[in-house]
Amino acid sequence: MKFGIALGAVHHKAFLEVALEADKLGYESVWLPEHLVLTAQMSRSPHPGEEHPPVPPNVPIYDAFAYLAFIAAQTKNIRLGTHVYNIGLRHPFTTARGVQTLDVLSGGRVEFGIGASWLEEEWKAVGLDFKSRGRRVDEAIAICKRLWSEEEVAHDGEFFQFESVMFEPKPVQKPWPPLLIGGESKAALRRAAKHCDGWIGMQSDFERGAMLIGQLRELLAENGRDDTNFQFCLGGGVSSRDDVKRWEEIGVTRMVFAPWRRSREAIDGMRRFAGEIGLD
Repeated sequence: MKFGIALGAVHHKAFLEVALEADKLGYESVWLPEHLVLTAQMSRSPHPGEEHPPVPPNVPIYDAFAYLAFIAAQTKNIRLGTHVYNIGLRHPFTTARGVQTLDVLSGGRVEFGIGASWLEEEWKAVGLDFKSRGRRVDEAIAICKRLWSEEEVAHDGEFFQFESVMFEPKPVQKPWPPLLIGGESKAALRRAAKHCDGWIGMQSDFERGAMLIGQLRELLAENGRDDTNFQFCLGGGVSSRDDVKRWEEIGVTRMVFAPWRRSREAIDGMRRFAGEIGLD
């Protein structure tokens, strides 16, 4: 199982320091949270059963591709993930170019986590329809895949229309950087199984993690897909080798987590976990 560090669990001023130490210690990836904008009044929550947003509207936010490129320039091996990028809020040209540029500059280290978004007010702020976001996300995914892999692309869809375009250079990773859908709704799981290379869930316990992965495997089979190379990623408690073994038995291929309680303990926490588990 791979271990990724959730940068959203640390103070924003420590992002780079944590990423550098994670790279040095042998963690597989770092994951940056993303929003285009947070509105003063927010509703909903990405967490099932909760009604209130988990973050205040004044939390610092950065452009994901710019910040991950900044990290890429100062690291060697660690992979660079978005957890998750709100793909439906942008034109696919903008998204595809950001991913392609980061993948080229990092030497093929991008893990592209995407979501349909939970914050309705964010969609209203940019003048888009929240209720049709699922269809818009699906269309954006399809266009990005074509831009990254085909020589010439034209499109006439529900949300996007354009004459033939060319898109160079292509990403380093073929046919495109891994696409992982975030979220635990039925729609998110269906989208992951039908269109993507993996799934990235939220904080979970063993029972819920096993249930979600079981549902994903059923959906993959319904879509005629083998789950051998599919990425099953989520967050959860990992404090011992026994925990690691149990998550692996459930089918988790990557934990995206924070082995610390407070930001100031992040470096020590990563070092302690790396020593206990024995990261390669």
